[in-house]
Amino acid sequence: MQQPLINKSASISGINVTPIIDVALVLVIILLITTPVMTISDLDIDLPEAHTRGAEGSNRLNITLAESGGLSLDRELILPEDLPATLKARLSAEDSEDLLVIVRADGNITHDAVQGILDTARQAGASRLAIATTMSRKEATWKR
Repeated sequence: MQQPLINKSASISGINVTPIIDVALVLVIILLITTPVMTISDLDIDLPEAHTRGAEGSNRLNITLAESGGLSLDRELILPEDLPATLKARLSAEDSEDLLVIVRADGNITHDAVQGILDTARQAGASRLAIATTMSRKEATWKR
């Protein structure tokens, strides 16, 4: 009698998944290596440097904007409509060369209000502008 083409006694009872896992891990490693390279543009740019401790000198002018709308120039309370003239007068003084204007705004102030203060300072003649921030608690505990 002729033997059947398929041997029923030697049937496959399982699949070896080791090669599949190996291929999957190699693909994951390739993606992990190539993804950061693909997210950065090839444009040649010169990134600006961050100056985090540069505002500690005495040659600075602080503009403070409170959530209630109160505005002060250093320690002097002023009306918002007086800001351009007062800034221009302070920036045109002889000792105001290379004066750093720091805008300190409450965290609940809108971006438009802060941008308006920065624009006013720029129009009054300020060449160096900064926005004051505080270090987050997470960063503060990380740096210790």
